[in-house]
Amino acid sequence: MLLENKVVLVSGIGPGLGRATALAAARHGADVVLAARTESRLTQVATEVEAVGRRALPVVTDISLQEDCTALVARTMEEFGRIDVLVNNAFKMPPFEPLTEQAVATIQDTFEVNVFAPMRLSQAVVPHMSAAGGGSIVMINSVILRQQKPAYGAYKMAKHSLLGLARSLAVEVGPMNIRVNSVAPGFIGAAVVDLVAQIEATERGVSPEKAKEQILESLMLRRAPEPGEIAEAVVFFASDMSRSITGQCLDVNSGQFTH
Repeated sequence: MLLENKVVLVSGIGPGLGRATALAAARHGADVVLAARTESRLTQVATEVEAVGRRALPVVTDISLQEDCTALVARTMEEFGRIDVLVNNAFKMPPFEPLTEQAVATIQDTFEVNVFAPMRLSQAVVPHMSAAGGGSIVMINSVILRQQKPAYGAYKMAKHSLLGLARSLAVEVGPMNIRVNSVAPGFIGAAVVDLVAQIEATERGVSPEKAKEQILESLMLRRAPEPGEIAEAVVFFASDMSRSITGQCLDVNSGQFTH
């Protein structure tokens, strides 16, 4: 029970990593605040959290809006009186186009969710964490930090900016006993491997089975980490087991890259 009686706020609740993170936190003893734009997803995951035996607070939130971020944190404090952990998981995928052809306004739009929203939420929770004697902020990053791929420029820009945000915040809030770390997944589950294999098969003119085989051969463990396994890395950073770790980025990629 690494998070027993803690309150964990998770943004970007969906069917993948957001859900897995919320459930992992609950299994480790936390009450969970769920933030996303889609109410049906929030309701479903809230039901699953409560089935584990923990309290869930679903809050429909557009984190690209300052007023929604402020209201989310206020609602959390009203319900629980504290925020111990913030997991910035929400992400908006930018178009996969060469930077030489991409509209700057399009990239700016995705940065509202991918960079500025985590900044807004972090700013909103820091005073409450500081008043309580500390806390943990976890940013969900990506293996794109380690890759150079055509047409991934806007994605890479966003994730490098998020890494810079995390490291800079760590310096600023460290004296308040607030830790800021990042988790950088590679492929998130077998389903994502299958999807990428389909895309690469079309691009390279090989069978999906061959493309999948080559993807798995590039991973030292020969399998992709499932969402629940990545969520456990988030729980580690959220818990007191990492109480002397801040400003770091942990790659969870089954050995796709070493860093």
